[in-house]
Amino acid sequence: MTQETPIPSRREQILQGLALMLEEDSGKRITVAALARQVGVSEAALYRHFPSKARMFEGLIEFIEETLFERIGRILDEVPEAVPRCGQILTLVLAFAEKNPGLSRLLGGDALTGETARLRLRIHQLFERLETQLKQVLREAELREGRRPSLPVSAAANLLLAHLEGQISRYVRSDFRHRPTEHWDDQWALLSAQLLRESSQPA
Repeated sequence: MTQETPIPSRREQILQGLALMLEEDSGKRITVAALARQVGVSEAALYRHFPSKARMFEGLIEFIEETLFERIGRILDEVPEAVPRCGQILTLVLAFAEKNPGLSRLLGGDALTGETARLRLRIHQLFERLETQLKQVLREAELREGRRPSLPVSAAANLLLAHLEGQISRYVRSDFRHRPTEHWDDQWALLSAQLLRESSQPA
């Protein structure tokens, strides 16, 4: 018995249409009328599922959060050591942005120019949450492995996040020509080699 691909709900179709427009219409401000044409429904039909365009963007941001942090949870369950944990978390986010160019415009903030400040705050909070997770992994390294970051924990986590944000911004700025994972293996080899050192007072 073959398993049929589930048909996306109208809500999912709207969000998929919005993500596609973010990818195809890089740099253009998206209107509800244009999104309705993309999905093939009336504007009234869009508003039955989302009360505003801001809520449509929030729906995509919620999808990003749920997808990333569910997978990060699995990494934390399956990978015990700090350096591989950090590497896999960063690789996850870079690969997600690369596979979802439209969503990378949200992550980079480019698509939110002129939109409500609440949306920019949501993206800021998403990256704050990522940075907090990296800090936690680095702090646990001393307890679990007797190793501590070569920089203060906050500085080390911020360095990793800055690389992440920079690669996503470069991807968007280049109209998706420069992939976020380009050169990543070599870059991570350099970063990871300097990330932790033996603690003078191992736990």
